Amino acid sequence: MIRRTTIFAAMAFCSTFPQLASAVTNTPSLMEAAGRYAITSSSSIRFHVDQVGGGGIKGNFAKFSGSFNLKAGDLTHAMVSFELKPQSVATGQTRVDAFLRSSAVFDTDNYDTITFRSDRVDQTGPDSAHITGTLTAKGHSGAESFDVKLTSWNGRTIGFTVSGRILRSHYAMDVGTPIYSNVVEFDMMMQGQRN
Repeated sequence: MIRRTTIFAAMAFCSTFPQLASAVTNTPSLMEAAGRYAITSSSSIRFHVDQVGGGGIKGNFAKFSGSFNLKAGDLTHAMVSFELKPQSVATGQTRVDAFLRSSAVFDTDNYDTITFRSDRVDQTGPDSAHITGTLTAKGHSGAESFDVKLTSWNGRTIGFTVSGRILRSHYAMDVGTPIYSNVVEFDMMMQGQRN
């Protein structure tokens, strides 16, 4: 059900850098920020699927990795790559976790990784961007997009929020609809560290 991993945030950061000085203290120039960054384990990837009548499924993923490369003076060629391990899904309910890992949803026995590769970034504000790329999950690939907002920067590490909505049916994971929404909503807090 979830796949998009947060990597998009990196691109947002990159695309907004020229105007970040007014929004973030001690913001370096784009030239200073250029380089390769790694998504750190202090990041969090949360999701929610609504249910008719209220409630729904809320959870997070514990295992993921990713990197992004900010190209100085050439934002259109910034690169973002992200991998998520669906086996690490956790909702706080053992039965639900087992169901999500089953062939009905993530099918983790046959598909152990969900990936995202960025294609494009469009700046939407002085500290925000819209990231588009290709998500691959359970043997299916599709174009997905996320909204990103830069929240912190100290010269070596950056932080950003990432939000997006994905249709489960695009990845053969729409079991339980319409009782459970076809839409998976993501709310992510991402941290990146310069290598």
